[in-house]
Amino acid sequence: MRYLHACLSHRSHSSLSPRRLLGLAVATALATTSASAMAATEIEWWHAMGGTLGNKVNEIADDFNQSQSDYVIKPVFKGNYTETMTSAIAAFRAGKGPDIVQIFEVGTATMMGAKGAIVPVHQLMADYAPEQGTAFDPDAYLPAVTGYYTDRDGQMLSLPFNSSTPVTYVNKDLLAKAGVDSVPTTWQEMDDALEKVVDSGAAECGLTTTWPSWVMLENFSARNDIPFASDANGFGGKDARLEFSKTAVVDHVKRLNDWQADNRFVYGGRYDDAAPKFYSGECAMLMGSSASYAGVKESAKGFEFGVAPLPYDADVIDTPQNSIIGGASLWVLSGHEDDEYRGVAKFFQYLSSPEVQADWHQFTGYLPITTAAAELTREQGFYAEHPGTDVAITQMTSATPTENSKGLRLGNMVQIRDVINEQLEQIFSGDESPQQGLDEAVERGNTLLEKFARQQG
Repeated sequence: MRYLHACLSHRSHSSLSPRRLLGLAVATALATTSASAMAATEIEWWHAMGGTLGNKVNEIADDFNQSQSDYVIKPVFKGNYTETMTSAIAAFRAGKGPDIVQIFEVGTATMMGAKGAIVPVHQLMADYAPEQGTAFDPDAYLPAVTGYYTDRDGQMLSLPFNSSTPVTYVNKDLLAKAGVDSVPTTWQEMDDALEKVVDSGAAECGLTTTWPSWVMLENFSARNDIPFASDANGFGGKDARLEFSKTAVVDHVKRLNDWQADNRFVYGGRYDDAAPKFYSGECAMLMGSSASYAGVKESAKGFEFGVAPLPYDADVIDTPQNSIIGGASLWVLSGHEDDEYRGVAKFFQYLSSPEVQADWHQFTGYLPITTAAAELTREQGFYAEHPGTDVAITQMTSATPTENSKGLRLGNMVQIRDVINEQLEQIFSGDESPQQGLDEAVERGNTLLEKFARQQG
């Protein structure tokens, strides 16, 4: 407007008509706006967050974009986790990959095996964060969260974004009706509590679980500090092989199978299929993702629910280890310009800030990735106002991760989980014994691991 006024004020000294002057002013303004827009480096972020979570991702990107003028984050929804990873790999091979892509945790080994395709986060931040006037402090992040996404030397390969871990949801009303005074902390105590629930008639079913492989095998192993696979659960190299058919997992699956006889445990299917059994009051307890808190709160009508840690096996360990995470992290793809990587580094620092992480954690139920974000959430009174939302944090940070509780680094893990779930269904239907079913799961899973190793060369 100031330029337009100046042009019109010089009308007597110009041969241009007012209409031409107006056109020149508008053109100049548009050119200035265009130049300003072109000055901002665009950074494409492919993700798998749909619906409300997708809206939150857009909000985070918008807030970052408004906080500075050098970079523009452009989030792009690419479908579910598998579709997003497949799309990113195909785009990279075509030379059109995004700067950032969200990959679920079981895709970690695949991303690591894609030689030359990624820029490790620790390298990115070392190279570019100082140029942005910021320092990268890996110690600021929760070890039990970042551990899943680090190499053998503890260097971060990707940035944790939406991380969760299994917890125990309980129907307090049903437990009180059954005379169970406190939530069991061990599987031995769980046995007694579930017996009371069923024998008292308080509920038809004592316990069910979502994501059976993740909760009952992978996290049972971590919580009790026993190996799920050899070579530090795959962190030691691509020659890792499954070992859970030779550990206390066999006794645990046998326990669950025995409990089916009187409904102390009821198998509710794969993924989140079992959750309605808890919402309806059919089952007194549910083991599921900590990120399901909002969904449980919304769906568990007519009763008071609580959140407790996963139990541990007192016959195996005296003090439980941390559980391991699910969810996804953000990977940086290679082949982009330096200025884009500077922008990614700046965005990752923004995304890791206590304020952004605390907001993400409180809004979604996913874990914060830094200690500072968890402390800020506590200071803001969120945990006091929403009892149980800090259980996952406590469970993840109560012990230093070991080789058995750091996480899994196994190729073809999506398919391996499918195999485990298939074999669990054979066991729970009475078609195979726990030992037979788990032996077969290990054999079939190791075939998938061998195939992955061959593909990596």
